[in-house]
Amino acid sequence: MATVRICVCGDEGTGKSSLITSLVRDVFITTKIQAVLPQITLPPTLGTPENVTTIIVDTSALPQERDNLRKELRKANVILLVYSDNYSYERVGLFWMPHFRSLGVNVPVVLCANKSDLQSNGHTSQVVADEMLPVMNEFKEIDSCIRTSAKEHHNINEVFFLCQKAVTHPIAPLYDSKEATLKPAAVAALQRIFYLCDRDRDGYLNDDELHRFQIKCFERPLAEDDLANVKRSIQRLAPESAGEHGIDEKGFILLNKIFAEKGRHETIWIILRKFHHTDSLSLKESFLRPKLDVPPFASAELSQIGYRFFVDLFLLHDKDNDGGLNDSELAALFAPTPGLPSSWIDSAFPSCTVRNEAGHITLQGWLAQWSMTTFEEPKTTLEYLAYLGFEPTDRGGTTVALQVTKPRKQRRRPGKVGRNVFLCYVLGASGSGKSSLLDALLNRPFSPLHHPTIKPRSAVNTIELQGGKQVYLILEELGELEPAILENQAKLDACDLLCYTYDSSDPDSFAHVAALRKKYTKLEDMPSVYAALKADEDKTMQRFEVQPDEYTVALNMPPPMHVSVTWSSITELFVHLADSAMYPAKALPKRDDEPSDKTNVYIAVGAGVTIVAAVAIMWKKNGGSFGMG
Repeated sequence: MATVRICVCGDEGTGKSSLITSLVRDVFITTKIQAVLPQITLPPTLGTPENVTTIIVDTSALPQERDNLRKELRKANVILLVYSDNYSYERVGLFWMPHFRSLGVNVPVVLCANKSDLQSNGHTSQVVADEMLPVMNEFKEIDSCIRTSAKEHHNINEVFFLCQKAVTHPIAPLYDSKEATLKPAAVAALQRIFYLCDRDRDGYLNDDELHRFQIKCFERPLAEDDLANVKRSIQRLAPESAGEHGIDEKGFILLNKIFAEKGRHETIWIILRKFHHTDSLSLKESFLRPKLDVPPFASAELSQIGYRFFVDLFLLHDKDNDGGLNDSELAALFAPTPGLPSSWIDSAFPSCTVRNEAGHITLQGWLAQWSMTTFEEPKTTLEYLAYLGFEPTDRGGTTVALQVTKPRKQRRRPGKVGRNVFLCYVLGASGSGKSSLLDALLNRPFSPLHHPTIKPRSAVNTIELQGGKQVYLILEELGELEPAILENQAKLDACDLLCYTYDSSDPDSFAHVAALRKKYTKLEDMPSVYAALKADEDKTMQRFEVQPDEYTVALNMPPPMHVSVTWSSITELFVHLADSAMYPAKALPKRDDEPSDKTNVYIAVGAGVTIVAAVAIMWKKNGGSFGMG
């Protein structure tokens, strides 16, 4: 918030104008001043909370000024309610606070007992106990209370500081004074912060982690005496929550509760804001969803920084060191988030990626899953990077964990696609073996049971190409959404490759492939690979006007690869798919009028010209002879 607007109100004669004048002139004015002062604007100064500009508006309680009073109350960020004697005090609860409620004014109120130099009803503690606490308990809108004296210049700066702080560091979202507890949203935010600061995830903030926390939030180290005092404060209320091992989550929450009860809620807000929480205790929208532009035909991938973060996160939570994240380890990992991303739930995570024999996601599967998520929903990855504690840098916040690939050129142009994650739609008749192909990508054992795919299903894994380069291949079975997806140009543009499958032992299987290509003419311009699955069974002639090999030859394309998910050589198909996605021009049907790729011819001609030129130069140097003299 850049500006705090303070509305000073109260009964006539309580010293409202004198308070404002004493603040501005830093001295009590003995001469009579005007009844209502003009609006005053104070620029940010050293020590001002959040360096805000402050606007102070004086008001009158006279009946003829009621309309203006209502207008100013509704414009205010905070109300300074001033009283000075027993009669004026009684009006606080009988008139002023009910009046604010009747107007629907929902801003914090600072209660000020002015003219303390004239009051003879005891010390400040007695006034607070007898007058202020009862009305504060009745009206939760009252943020804080203070005694002042304009004449003695007592607590003048302090009362306006409280007004500023009531706006910049409000207590209402943090603490329930009636129940004497931190509010649930505040507790949840502090639990997230504890989790992120517990770098070794042992359930305690040790001394080193507390020092890191102190420097991050307050930009200065924590003295040994201060650390000891913090632990003693916690131990008095919860002995088991602080000790040599550090402070546990309960102790951390308790410490912040102590801050709230002592009126140090600005300390809590400093902590919350350092960890990107807003006044409503949610995470900042700009932190959760930073701007990331992915041009048409480009894609988003994890950068090396992003992969390193997710590797470290996996290793940190694999507490039993078995190479997989079990249910409890996953639950602990996602504790500071809203839970698994909705797209993961839709894809039946973790069945869509690589798991170990116990069914727990492996590091390979974990990285593959985030690679697929980043490819399909980069905003989801950015959001979870924020939840999971990725430390943004000055270079671009959480977006440095991602990189945007170069836009893909026209598919028919020869060359390599500059990306490392590829999406392949697997098409074919029901029962052709599509689901088994996805299982094989995930190294799952073959199951002879056939379960028709209704919802779209994905599988992702790493593929090692010739030369050792590794890429991520996403196979997607479209289910009942196949017609809608194949008619959607945007969905086809997002796809790198089509894999047409048919059951080589079923005579009616290939006809479905041909029918798809005839029905959806846009598929003509898609890189494609043909796969004859179930090659371990007896091959049969297809009931179609031409056989699959003849069909692909007519398209000037390689014949179908004959493979079986029960063979170890199935990996050759996955390598071929990834390679075809990386070089799409090689996997497109060749048109008769399409110019051939003459790159190799140009290279050969260029080399020949170079050789001829070299020969001519040597001939000239040797006097037109290649002899020895």
